[in-house]
Amino acid sequence: MRRAVWIVSILAVGLAIGGYVFFGGERKAPIRYKTAPVARGTIVSVVTAIGTINPVVSVQVGSQVTGKVISLHADFNSVVKVGDVVARIDPSIYQARRDQAAANLANAKAAVVKARADLAQRKRELDRAKVLLGQQFVSQNDVDVAATAYEGAVAQLDVASAQVKQAEAALNAAEMDLKYTVIRSPVNGIVIARNVEVGQTVTAGFQTPMLFLIALDLMKMQVDTNVSEADIGGIVEGKEATFTVDAYPGEQFRGAVRQVRNAPISVQNVVTYDVVIEVDNRDLRLKPGMTANASIIVSRKDQVLKVPNAALRFTPLNAERLAGRMTGSGGSSADSAAKAAHAVPAPGEPATGSKAVWRVGPDGDPVSVPIQPGISDGNFTELVAGGLKEGDEVIVGIEMPRESRNPHTLPPGFGSGQRRPSSRDRGL
Repeated sequence: MRRAVWIVSILAVGLAIGGYVFFGGERKAPIRYKTAPVARGTIVSVVTAIGTINPVVSVQVGSQVTGKVISLHADFNSVVKVGDVVARIDPSIYQARRDQAAANLANAKAAVVKARADLAQRKRELDRAKVLLGQQFVSQNDVDVAATAYEGAVAQLDVASAQVKQAEAALNAAEMDLKYTVIRSPVNGIVIARNVEVGQTVTAGFQTPMLFLIALDLMKMQVDTNVSEADIGGIVEGKEATFTVDAYPGEQFRGAVRQVRNAPISVQNVVTYDVVIEVDNRDLRLKPGMTANASIIVSRKDQVLKVPNAALRFTPLNAERLAGRMTGSGGSSADSAAKAAHAVPAPGEPATGSKAVWRVGPDGDPVSVPIQPGISDGNFTELVAGGLKEGDEVIVGIEMPRESRNPHTLPPGFGSGQRRPSSRDRGL
């Protein structure tokens, strides 16, 4: 009898514990998946880059002589033509050098006249000596001396003539330096930079100082962008491009790729290439030096099947383990589970090779569906082949429990039965 009472007591305790666990114990929430349909539409694959707006052709105007600037005849935004005076340098020292060179030339020419007169005299003396030699009034030695003097006079005339040419060259150089004190525009254009003031001394040494920067035509501009080596393969001349500038928020400007330069630009082991985008700027709204956020259209396909990129990034975890983490320590654990379920690659990266997406099976569990992706625009990816059709639902994420989305959920270690440690508890 006593044994039967013990057995009944044990069964009663077991039933009580089981009832508490079943009715009052912790339940794990089932996993609910977010889905999105496979749709048909347009996908545009773009490469983004940051660049600077520059004139197509700009000319630096410098000084070839050293001196003090005495006047300026052009300023910022001045419209100039070929030959227009833009600045003047003090010509005093160069005028003096030119006058000295002119005097040297006159001296050299006078030396030539004197040398010709001396040559004529030596010629007469030689002829006279030859006549007297025939009459035996002079010796052969006297004739030889006269011949030597004549040949010396011929050489002296050649020397004087060479000195004239040398003086002429020096005069030309002095006149050229004097001419360079007047700085003129070499092209038709607009002054976009002026780097000199009146009274400033410019020094023309090994490097020509830049006084003005003149753009030939601001109605035609270009965007010099830096495209990474990973994206340069799909960019060729003629590709359409759009860009925005901070001066006109929300407005897009259009252009086309004019040149893909082969010279690599390496900065801290990061290799980029200069892609030049040609832009029409007839309204002169774009200014040189503006920063442009460009998007170069690499490929475009219309009316193709596309799946959200979130479906390609989704990877299901073990359902029991995931559900257990969601009902555990609140929002931070649930967020960690969601991040673990979404391995996010670089946005905008074109999908290649064979991949898989997931659908909700008849039993509520994810089912893998292999696909072959194509181009991507960062949000959707082209579906080239696979077991999906338009309207099929694919998993793009997990619906989080309501309590995991509570913004007032305490962080781990601060439950309802605990108090926050004070500064005294932390040893402060």
